[in-house]
Amino acid sequence: MTQRADPIQWAKVIDHTRCIGCHACTTACKSENLVPLSVTRTYVKHVDIGVFPQARRAHQVTRCNQCAHAPCATACPTTAMFKRPDGIVDFDKSICIGCKACMAACPYDAIFINPEDHSAEKCNFCAHRIDVQLEPACVVVCPTQAILVGDMNDSDSYVAQIINRDTVAVRRPEKETLPKLFYKGAHQATLDPLAARRPEGGLFMWSEQQEGSDFVTSGNPNYNNSSAAALLSYDVAHSIPWDWRVSLYTWTKGIASGVYLVACLLVLIGALGVNNSIWLWATPIVSGGFLALTGALLLWDLEHPERFYLIFTRPQWRSWLVKGAFIIAGYTLVLLLHFIASVAGSKTFQTWLMIPGIPLSILTAVYTAYLFAQAKARDMWQNPLLPPHLFVQALLLGSAILLPLTVMLRTPPRVDLFIAFPPFDQIVLLWALGISSLIHLLMVWGEVSVTHPTAHARLAIWEMVKGRYKNDFWTAIILSFAGGILPLLAVLGVLSTSIGVAGAPLALIGLMLFENAYVQAGQSVPLA
Repeated sequence: MTQRADPIQWAKVIDHTRCIGCHACTTACKSENLVPLSVTRTYVKHVDIGVFPQARRAHQVTRCNQCAHAPCATACPTTAMFKRPDGIVDFDKSICIGCKACMAACPYDAIFINPEDHSAEKCNFCAHRIDVQLEPACVVVCPTQAILVGDMNDSDSYVAQIINRDTVAVRRPEKETLPKLFYKGAHQATLDPLAARRPEGGLFMWSEQQEGSDFVTSGNPNYNNSSAAALLSYDVAHSIPWDWRVSLYTWTKGIASGVYLVACLLVLIGALGVNNSIWLWATPIVSGGFLALTGALLLWDLEHPERFYLIFTRPQWRSWLVKGAFIIAGYTLVLLLHFIASVAGSKTFQTWLMIPGIPLSILTAVYTAYLFAQAKARDMWQNPLLPPHLFVQALLLGSAILLPLTVMLRTPPRVDLFIAFPPFDQIVLLWALGISSLIHLLMVWGEVSVTHPTAHARLAIWEMVKGRYKNDFWTAIILSFAGGILPLLAVLGVLSTSIGVAGAPLALIGLMLFENAYVQAGQSVPLA
């Protein structure tokens, strides 16, 4: 008897030519895994296809896809989500910090936060049953044998035979996660979360879906991705992983990095002296204060903030949450040493600190782009221009903070021939604020006006510009334009310097509103 060369790789086939939509798998899963109310590891979605009298109901059993390239495991900072050697994507609640990065990364909306223990959870193939050679609870209870499990590397297994012989489909193959959950006979209107339209009035079969800023309801009242008559009959609302705290964190982090970065640039071009109080004191204090506020927001957003230390003690280095935490730690050290040097009376050590400080401040500003890119479920965030956009935003925020400080902490402007001229540093900051604001608006215009590669990205842009976040977005555009044009008119002599400085708070508020619209709209598209 020869020994198999390929390791076992568990896969699942759901045969929708047999599924009767009885929800037995849902209840068996809840019973076996003690899943509380309001959340599910698996559920059955119903879509009514056609027009009476030629209509039928199609089902789709929705759960974790057990991806070969699992984005949740890549994004998890502590390996709480991990892939076993047998291909099962499992989780360890004891080391979950509740950052919800796995939820943002999952293209299938299969992960949720358990409301009782506040840890991430999903279908794990009933791994505890597999380990004792039992089938998952949903397989055992299915009355029509519509759910099948087996080793896809074993050509003798029924699952491998179906995968290799019959026509099967997977959800969202373009995400390149290589799902090991295969659908046989499933209608495309059930596999595509945007194919079926939401019923009028939001009246689904049996109940209404949860709505509000914390949830994404199924379908969309203004968009569907199929010409066929497909109406959602039953589906489950999903939570938005990252709320306003993450939106605000991107803003505070931009200030923390931008103030130091802009101050360094002012020193390097000679617009700010090394003995200036703005460089010695205001820069480390303001940057450090907003960096502390950023850390507080991150901890507040965690479901298990007391476990935050696990990011440093057991880091999973593919996660940009881990990389970002170490970048911020290094940047914090630079700001602390800058402040200590100022207290000690040093005037040159701060200049040498710019060697590590400038790259760390830039990395602090832009690493969020790579964190968002790991959220493979959010198509709008898969933008190669997001790193330079965050860099421009840091310059904008840094200029907007430092400009009023130079007015408050400087002597009155010099007067030549009875004409008052603003100091050189204020002139540079007025230019920086105006130009960075206009570049920011130009990049926003490019993002919302070009054709987007996927329906998910297009719908997210629609939600930001015309949907539920339109008020924040358009207010942000108006304030950002005013915050950019006033400093430019002031530096050109059309307006007074004081009016130009008044553009700084407008730019700050405008960018804060834009960050909220951008982060929330990116999560507003249904995925299941």
